[in-house]
Amino acid sequence: MKSLYDLNYEEMQDFALAQGWKKFRGKQIFKWLYRNRVTDFDAMSDLNLQTRDTLKENFVISSLELVKKQVSKDGTAKYLFSLEDGSLVETVLMVFDYGKSVCVTTQVGCSMGCTFCASGLLKKQRNLTTAEMVAQVMYIQKELDEEEDRVSHVVVMGTGEPFDNYDNVMNFLSIINEDNGLAIGARHITISTCGIVPMIEKFAKAQYQYNLAVSLHAPNDELRNELMPINKAYPLKALMDSLHTYEKLNNRRLTFEYILLKGVNDQKIHAKQLAKLLHGHHYYINLIPYNAVDEQGYQGVDRESAMEFYDTLMKLGVRCTIRKEHGSDIDAACGQLRANEMKKGKAV
Repeated sequence: MKSLYDLNYEEMQDFALAQGWKKFRGKQIFKWLYRNRVTDFDAMSDLNLQTRDTLKENFVISSLELVKKQVSKDGTAKYLFSLEDGSLVETVLMVFDYGKSVCVTTQVGCSMGCTFCASGLLKKQRNLTTAEMVAQVMYIQKELDEEEDRVSHVVVMGTGEPFDNYDNVMNFLSIINEDNGLAIGARHITISTCGIVPMIEKFAKAQYQYNLAVSLHAPNDELRNELMPINKAYPLKALMDSLHTYEKLNNRRLTFEYILLKGVNDQKIHAKQLAKLLHGHHYYINLIPYNAVDEQGYQGVDRESAMEFYDTLMKLGVRCTIRKEHGSDIDAACGQLRANEMKKGKAV
């Protein structure tokens, strides 16, 4: 049965009208879900019994089963959830000075094949539904309710490629952004892609106000082909052309994610190539310390080497920062907790 979390605000109102109800009934139901966080139709006390019965006949309010939770000394919490079909997905809560940010997974496994990534150890099984993404945020929000706190930011950077599940992801974002729901501001929502050019162009033309981050990780095609197979389909020129289109249509600053891999992409020549690639555009680079994955064989750089790379970029006029590490004392790499549970013979 379809989950009520699958319906965005307009769809909720459309359902109400289709039942012969007033349009505001959809608004009431939406607020019950996201403002009051109810998980039982009978808790929607200002709806009559017939209305609640109709909802029960057509929908469920889906939930996730917590398999494991790890909490880091820095406050980062990593959740491993089981879905209805037994699939396992990870969600992460990160604590910042500016608020609480949830990193959401969009697929069971990932087929992008990035050679450094723990997510790619387990190939894509399927896309997550809108409801399964909403449920990740709702689970954590309900925990924060006990502390009278809220999810203030969402990053779509968990396992999977969001633009490979475009429609469900956009629907999910419209739900958490809706003023009558969780009301997470569009400027507080970031989507990360490894570079699926046609979907970047589609996203650009839609002119959403969400932030866009691009996983780059290499400044030239030869190296990026080795690290990220997606580059063979959409090489850097095609990727950069699509991003220039995005920039023109949206007038928004893009962020590039660049994981520093020791002896692979961290040399001064790489910094210079990166500066040349991005020259003349309003871009920003987020340098990321690498969380080592045993199966992949890469190593992260030390702080001194990271600072040298950072200094080279800054001197060449490229704005950048070194991302603060989160959850380094737990299964920090994206997909690592799920992969470790799989080794123990857990469900997929």
